[in-house]
Amino acid sequence: MTTKFAVPSALAIIVEGRDHIQTVEFARATNRSSQTIRKNYCLTGECYGIRPVKFGNRLHWPVAAVAALLSGLQPG
Repeated sequence: MTTKFAVPSALAIIVEGRDHIQTVEFARATNRSSQTIRKNYCLTGECYGIRPVKFGNRLHWPVAAVAALLSGLQPG
């Protein structure tokens, strides 16, 4: 079962219609440092319960999971 989450307006400005965002954008949306996001990923393979997709040497975070996190729901 797939559940869709409404994208918060502040996140919608960052996303601009994309399905994934970069680490810097994820950090801005969660009000954290991008280094904090990378550290959590390196230690656990995820950050705040969200697993990124790797494209080359970059991490891309799914917008639906970020929207769920910002809405206070369990991402995934």
